[in-house]
Amino acid sequence: MFNSIRGTVTGKIDDTLRILTGGLEWEIIVPLTDMGRFPLPGEEGQVYTWLYHREDQMRLFGFADEIRRATFLELLKVEGIGPKAAVKIMGGISQTELQRALDTEDVGRLEAVPGLGKKTAQKMILALKGKLTSGSDKPRAASPHGDLVTALAEMGYDQRSAADALAKAEASLPPGLSGAELEKALFRQAILYLSGA
Repeated sequence: MFNSIRGTVTGKIDDTLRILTGGLEWEIIVPLTDMGRFPLPGEEGQVYTWLYHREDQMRLFGFADEIRRATFLELLKVEGIGPKAAVKIMGGISQTELQRALDTEDVGRLEAVPGLGKKTAQKMILALKGKLTSGSDKPRAASPHGDLVTALAEMGYDQRSAADALAKAEASLPPGLSGAELEKALFRQAILYLSGA
């Protein structure tokens, strides 16, 4: 519906951000870990949004950047996690820590997040291991082989491992390949590396 809202921050109360734009003041629920990244009241800021709409209510959820919003949307795919629970989880652990806990299957670290039990933590690991990114992953995602990384991730491979395998494949291929021929060779070689062949 809308990607983001830019305007003057008018309030930051607990998990609620208020932002004024064009004479309309928005009330947006944000994770506590994101709140500190928004400007002080009176200053201009931008919030990336997601609208929750049901017959009986509408709520606007907001995030400091697109990576945080993507994490929220991934959490919603986990059975038993709704929008409010997702925001609470994100408010209790940083993006980097959450990614590390999922990728290393650290149930104990996830259980330490307020309101997150062992069963839900295990479901999160099963559903999200290897799927989240942190700010440090941004340069890698912008690599020249981004489409191939995405294709390998859709096959079930970890994004970071896929990027590493493609870089390794590129270094091992003979010179002179280009275009579709190069992509096909890279893809095939990366799968060989990822499968341990």
